[in-house]
Amino acid sequence: MATYTCIPKRMVDALSTEDLFSEAKDLGIDVLKVTEAEFARAVSDKRAERWLKENAEAIESYNAYVEQHGLPLEKYRMF
Repeated sequence: MATYTCIPKRMVDALSTEDLFSEAKDLGIDVLKVTEAEFARAVSDKRAERWLKENAEAIESYNAYVEQHGLPLEKYRMF
């Protein structure tokens, strides 16, 4: 599961939104691109989380098979 780096609430309270946007502009940060990237990352993380839940039984079954029998094509591995 992904973890997100968050600004501590005390820090956010100390800085107004206007101050943050002003500083972002001074630093050359495109706020819309950052927002879009974070949104895309959140969607991707949730999609992956859902896929893992939906496929948990198959993953467990495959892992048990490999544990018992080894990898199916292991003799052809180059590493």
